[in-house]
Order: sequence, then structure tokens, then C-alpha cells
Amino acid sequence: MLVNLKEILALAEEKKCAVGAFNTPNLECVTAVLCAAEKLNVPVILSHAQLHEDVAPLRIIGPVMIQAAKAAKVPVCVHLDHCETLSYMQKALDLGFTGVMYDGSTLPYEENLSNTKKAVAMAKNYNCGVEAELGALASREGGSAVASGPVYTDPEEAVVFCRETGIDALAPSFGTAHGIYKSKPVLDLPRVKTIAEKTGLPLVMHGGSGVSPEDYRTGIANGLRKINYYSYMSKAGTTAVKDLLDHQDVTFFHDLAFAAQKAMEQDAEKALRVFAGL
Repeated sequence: MLVNLKEILALAEEKKCAVGAFNTPNLECVTAVLCAAEKLNVPVILSHAQLHEDVAPLRIIGPVMIQAAKAAKVPVCVHLDHCETLSYMQKALDLGFTGVMYDGSTLPYEENLSNTKKAVAMAKNYNCGVEAELGALASREGGSAVASGPVYTDPEEAVVFCRETGIDALAPSFGTAHGIYKSKPVLDLPRVKTIAEKTGLPLVMHGGSGVSPEDYRTGIANGLRKINYYSYMSKAGTTAVKDLLDHQDVTFFHDLAFAAQKAMEQDAEKALRVFAGL
């Protein structure tokens, strides 16, 4: 069942848990995530990141995601992740996306504020929720490094930003990074609690793959209601394909795709169990 971002975050808030948001740049990812969510009977978010445009054009994968969400047995939000241009956001809105994340975190504060206000105004015409980012993670989406390192979100600045933009969810910077972690991340989880209490909004963890179950649980207790997860799920699919090729003489590509799908489903299920407190 297709729902918007605000609705699915309200479900997470009601149960004091977090909803998993998974990038799904192909059909195997979409199927893996929805099978895991339906097995556990938990809501879930299917995301498309703008940087995946070359991998899966929005005009092609977007309708697939929306149709799959409508047919799902659990609440599903179809979300645009890390959108850096309002013109690209408009394309997602026209397709029927029910959540958008405008990412102006690399811009000067005033420009981020101004563009986020525009994003909120655009989304209201489509009954679509809006997430924004304030601060900067240690690496960008896709794993590319940020030259100056992470910029932690200031709680007082977050209050003003959330109030003036009217967003539905905030992604603060508190020590996570996109991509595969080379060492255990050191998270400022008390900062999460402070920002959640001061803004009154559901918070989002970006760079959620590779975080320990203990840190997930503490973060959720402190106000995280959406956790973005992709890198380690995707890696699980790659590992499964390598293992199959090492042990069998595979002729058909669909056998590789199915092996990756099942492995990603298992990884997504493991993550969802933690996010939902199961």
C-alpha cells in the first residue's frame, strides 16, 4: 500500500521504532526489500538516489517502484533520496513519489534554507513529505569523501531551519558516513537526542549500513525514525553472486540475479528486525 513520508514516519513514531529506507536501483533490490518487509509485516521505504540516474533512470525505475508499493501488503513510501536539483525533484513528484529528500547540505546555509523552502512548497501540491539535510556527513552519497570532513549539525541552527522550512523530517550529521566503513563509526548519539527534542521532528540516519545493532537501538531511542540502508545489502548480493560463480557453472544471468536477490532479502530482513525492535 502506497503511503507518504509523513504517514510512514508517524507509524514509526507511534511504535517508537525506525522505518528502513533502502535504495532500489533495480528490480532485484525492489523485490528483496518488499519480500523482507512483508515477511516481518513492517512498513518500509523504497528509495531512488539521484546519483543512480545513470544506473537506473528515474523515468524507468520510478514507475516500477510505485507499482510495487501499491501492490505491497505493508505500507510503503516511494522516496527520492539525495535530490540536489529541484528540477529533478519535479520529475519524481510528477511520477507520483510520496517522499522527497532535498539535499542542500553542501551549499551555504542560506541557500540550503531557501531551496528547501521551495522544495516544501513544491511537494505540498502532491501530498508528498519532505526530508532535508543540515550539516555534512564524512562522505557523500556513493562513498566519495568530503574534503573538510564531517560537519556536525548544530541543534540550535536545526531548530531555526526546521521551523522556517516546514520540513517533515531532518537528516542531521552526527558521525555516520555513506558507503562501506573502514573502521567502526564513532557516533554522537546524545546530539541526536538533543536535536529531536528541540525540533520535535523525526530524524533520519544517513550512512546507516554498517552501524552496530547497539548504536541503532540507542539512536532509535534518541529519536531516529528513518534509517537509510543500502551499501551492505548491495554487498551481500555481490558476495552471493561471487560464491555461486565459484561453486557452479552458471549459464544464465537470471540465476545470478536471483542469488543476489535472495541474499539482499536476507540482509534487509536482518536490518529491519533491528529497526523495528523485533
